[in-house]
Amino acid sequence: MTPKSKIHQASFRDPSGYMIHDGEVLRRVINPIYFPQYKKLKSSGFFDTLIKKGLLISHEETSVSESEIVITPEKIPFITNPYEWSFEQFKHAALLTLQIQKYALSKGFILKDASAYNVTFHKGKPIFIDTLSFDFYEENTPWRAYKQFITHFFGPLILAKYHGTDIFKMLQTHIDGIPVKLIASLLPKKTKFSSTLFTNIHLLAKMESKHSEDYKAETKKAKLSKKAQNNILESLFGYIKDLKVQEATEWGNYYAKTNYDALAFEGKKQLIREWVIDSKAKTLIDVGGNDGTFARTVIDQLDHVMVTDIDSNAVDDNYYQSQQHKEHNMLPFVCDVLQPAPGIGFNNTERSSLIQRLVEYRPDVTMALALIHHVTLSGNVPFEKSAEFFAQFSDRLIIEFPKRTDSWVTSLLVRKREFINHFDFYNQENFEDGYQQYFQIEKKQPIDGTERVLYLMKRK
Repeated sequence: MTPKSKIHQASFRDPSGYMIHDGEVLRRVINPIYFPQYKKLKSSGFFDTLIKKGLLISHEETSVSESEIVITPEKIPFITNPYEWSFEQFKHAALLTLQIQKYALSKGFILKDASAYNVTFHKGKPIFIDTLSFDFYEENTPWRAYKQFITHFFGPLILAKYHGTDIFKMLQTHIDGIPVKLIASLLPKKTKFSSTLFTNIHLLAKMESKHSEDYKAETKKAKLSKKAQNNILESLFGYIKDLKVQEATEWGNYYAKTNYDALAFEGKKQLIREWVIDSKAKTLIDVGGNDGTFARTVIDQLDHVMVTDIDSNAVDDNYYQSQQHKEHNMLPFVCDVLQPAPGIGFNNTERSSLIQRLVEYRPDVTMALALIHHVTLSGNVPFEKSAEFFAQFSDRLIIEFPKRTDSWVTSLLVRKREFINHFDFYNQENFEDGYQQYFQIEKKQPIDGTERVLYLMKRK
């Protein structure tokens, strides 16, 4: 019997099996109740096909006994959650789920659940990670994960279309999906005239309210042919594929409005590349890295690189570039440094906080370029507090400090109005003092043609 201390904190809901920590390796234990499905999925070539198509995470069978089957999935360097995805990432994750359900149906199987947490991003694209989410298809039965797909994928995407991508953060408080009634109530009345939205959201919400406690029982009794189910899947796929979000953001075209010239820009790139190569880094995270411009200066040197930004449009742009250039080692995701994703779910441990995941990831280098003035002046975060944040997961830190004479800093200070004198502490000397509580300054280089200084620091 597996010791409880080894069982993954998110792995207690599914009777089919669970994940365990075996040292630094994650393995999946399959219980006897799921043996028939697993063996059929394996012998029929179903798993192999999905894995070859890059839709399902690959795995190796580690051990087999009468009491359990253990498989070892391919290692994923970093797990991102739905509330950390840009619009296009969320959309592609939804399309992947529909694609897998459609294929499963053609082979006599179904997805028994359609949780957004069954998908993450790996090697530049979404991938399904729950190997035990499949079951046998029963003739004329509806897709029992249909409502879950609506609450985890379709509903959030439609809400984002009308209200912006901050809607995805609702999944932090609705780990089981945004309730259909809530989705319907937040949509404009005109959406009732769309046959797709009326059927899959408004009518579903109405039926749920009408049947209340009997809703689930009624759904189980419902009949639906395989052809009709395929029509629903194709309709949802087509609608989601064409979805777009019109959201004006502040930082989406950040590098088109930088406050220094092309020569300084290139000089900064060269300095970063030199420092990263000298550090012999293999993993890197660029916090507040916009569209990944500076991370791309060293992407050829790294096994894995992550770029976060608060701006969903910037993350979308990075995601698009990584797909166009086949940058399989690039992982963009959305992150607000002033409010990193918390631990959520039961005991707040089902989904790890961003900081916990970063501590486990432990990048060789962390970059924070054109960020500290926003954290300090917009977020009112003292230097020693932001230093403490980076020190939790950073062995080496490349950080840029814009002086008080920098135009962006001047603009931020002006916004402080009558409290501007409170921020007299914002200067290079205090910055160095604050960061040296946690880091040793190894290198310091002014960026020619700018009012900025680039630092290379090592955690004490």
